[in-house]
Amino acid sequence: MSLWKIFGIESQDQSESMGSAETETAQKIIAALKELSSEQARFIACFAYILTRVAHADQHFSAEEIKVIKRLVVEEGHLSEKQADIVVQIAKSQNSLFSGVEDYMVTREFNKIADPDQKISLLHCLFRISAANQSVSNIEEGSIRQIARELKLHHQDFISARLHFKEYLALLKDKA
Repeated sequence: MSLWKIFGIESQDQSESMGSAETETAQKIIAALKELSSEQARFIACFAYILTRVAHADQHFSAEEIKVIKRLVVEEGHLSEKQADIVVQIAKSQNSLFSGVEDYMVTREFNKIADPDQKISLLHCLFRISAANQSVSNIEEGSIRQIARELKLHHQDFISARLHFKEYLALLKDKA
């Protein structure tokens, strides 16, 4: 099941084709998140997916990264712990399965629905996730830079966010 289907982002024709194909797990997820507005669900779905995009840049989700992602989804999405667990699990699974296909599409959708402050906040969140294990790898930093471009943020926005995490940058640690 696609992240888009779960959060009602796909067209009505596509969602109607799900019908009885919904699994018990999917029904539980939908039930747990049904009190969200479609706008809030769309925002959270994109936000969580982009967070997992950076965490999975090295093809591995660390326990520390997942813990930070869950905390950010609770804080930024105003969700309960239970809802955040579900959202993060969905986003993590979708990223593992479809990262190459959905990365740009999800980020483009986030770019449409987020305001400039939310985009900058996301950028800082991405660095927080990368620094969860006390080091922002070059691969993670490159992924964040790519996301910043896809969000049409200025280079200075990226540099400003990066400066808050300079003590964790692997590039600088290697030279020290």
